[in-house]
Amino acid sequence: PPLLPSPPAGRIVLLAAGKGAGSMAQTAEDVYLNRLKLPPDRLAGVAVARHGYAQPTRVIEMIEAGHPIPDAAGLKAAEKALRLAESAGADDLVLVLMSGGASANWIAPADGVSFEDKQAVTRALLRSGANIGEINCVRKHLSRIKGGRLARHAHPARVVTIAISDVPGDDPARSAPSRSQPD
Repeated sequence: PPLLPSPPAGRIVLLAAGKGAGSMAQTAEDVYLNRLKLPPDRLAGVAVARHGYAQPTRVIEMIEAGHPIPDAAGLKAAEKALRLAESAGADDLVLVLMSGGASANWIAPADGVSFEDKQAVTRALLRSGANIGEINCVRKHLSRIKGGRLARHAHPARVVTIAISDVPGDDPARSAPSRSQPD
């Protein structure tokens, strides 16, 4: 069986982003709802994947969003993820599942940065030839969700992040939750 954290005394708040978000959310639902028989009302969450990568889910809301240029759907998904994280209490588990594309799919502009600014910066970085590490570094500094900020929103809940990359030889330190997210 997949290596997912044991259910907490409270809820599991599942937040997934990236091309594999739908598949990862499906697997988590299977483990918690079917195998461990967790009541559906103890599982909540949102998964956001690039357009064309959605998967059917039972409890977790599935949203398709833009990649590599963020769109309004990614903005909506990130806002929902932040609200869900903020709703988590000390007895809850916030399970963050990330895969390639997460940084582009979770768009939560930092204070003073507009959504249009984030789109323009992404376009400019892509045109400049910046590599994904450089792009994600800039994205992190312009975000309310990246760079460990999602974990701060989830406090005092326990936060567990499982991140996978679709880049062969990717350095896990570069894609750790407190650093740039994989793309």
